[in-house]
Amino acid sequence: MARPPRLGTFSIVACDRQRQEWGVAVQSRFVAAGAVVPWAEARVGAVATQALANVQYGPWGLALLRNGATASEALAKLTHADPTREERQVAIVDRHGGVAAFQGKSCPEWAGHELGDGFACLGNTLVSADVVHGMARTFESTPGDLPERLLSALSAGQRAGGDRRGMQSAALLVVREGGGYLGGNDRWIDVRVDDHPTPIEELERVFKIYDLTLLARADPSTLVPITPDVARTVQYELELLGFYHGRLTAAWDEATSGAFAKFLGENNFEGKARTDGTIWPSVLEQLGLRANAELDRRKTAAPITPGALDRGPGAQAPPTGGGPSPPTPKPRKRTKPA
Repeated sequence: MARPPRLGTFSIVACDRQRQEWGVAVQSRFVAAGAVVPWAEARVGAVATQALANVQYGPWGLALLRNGATASEALAKLTHADPTREERQVAIVDRHGGVAAFQGKSCPEWAGHELGDGFACLGNTLVSADVVHGMARTFESTPGDLPERLLSALSAGQRAGGDRRGMQSAALLVVREGGGYLGGNDRWIDVRVDDHPTPIEELERVFKIYDLTLLARADPSTLVPITPDVARTVQYELELLGFYHGRLTAAWDEATSGAFAKFLGENNFEGKARTDGTIWPSVLEQLGLRANAELDRRKTAAPITPGALDRGPGAQAPPTGGGPSPPTPKPRKRTKPA
């Protein structure tokens, strides 16, 4: 029987005791590391299992923690019962923030871990110890909530050299009680990139959309007032995408607000709709990214139907019989929201 590949990986397990959140972030030169490495349960703890990963460490470790074991006690029981423990690497954080980690003597070099207050960084097949050291220092010094700190630590590990074989997949799992979709489970954040040349950057991009669509963690103090400059920029970008068909008046009138509501709805961003004369900056960012992508598309894509390059994805189908297309709006310098 062929020997299974090992997960040359770096990861971090951590908790936020104040917010009652537990999570794991991981990057590996291994496809779909998020399907193997991270395990977590709200008010119980989190586990990362890697190298010649024993996936049973995830559910068994959480069961031990659920029944009152500390991280150290759970780790000792898991590894003592495993005849192949010298090829394993694992870290655990418990409900109280206690941490423990283990790597067997046969883990590919460089392999090791660093423990801190409520977190553990670990890795194998790494360029050097600088990877886990950089992750630990970054996690400790980064402000913000647990997902922000986990992603920052992951990026720091890659900047320090990461997996010496390169990059392929990444994942972020954070749990909190009732944090899942419609409160149906505890999987507050569960995003993965299974195969990508720059998986951490792609994970950050996907997380931004996930955050915008499903979470409510933005700071209200960052809300952007709808000034005339903001309204004009939004009108222009909605026009590029085919949602708005009026003049660029810089007024937040019924046509503009209706077009904006349609954009939010078609992109599953309706949870970020507001009626107080402000817009979330994350919404403005995504609107701008999509408008710029539409401009780029118009430079390269050949029209399939008459006037196709003059209509964005939100436009209505042309009437039967065709007719002249409206002129393509000239690109304008985008006004940065106030």
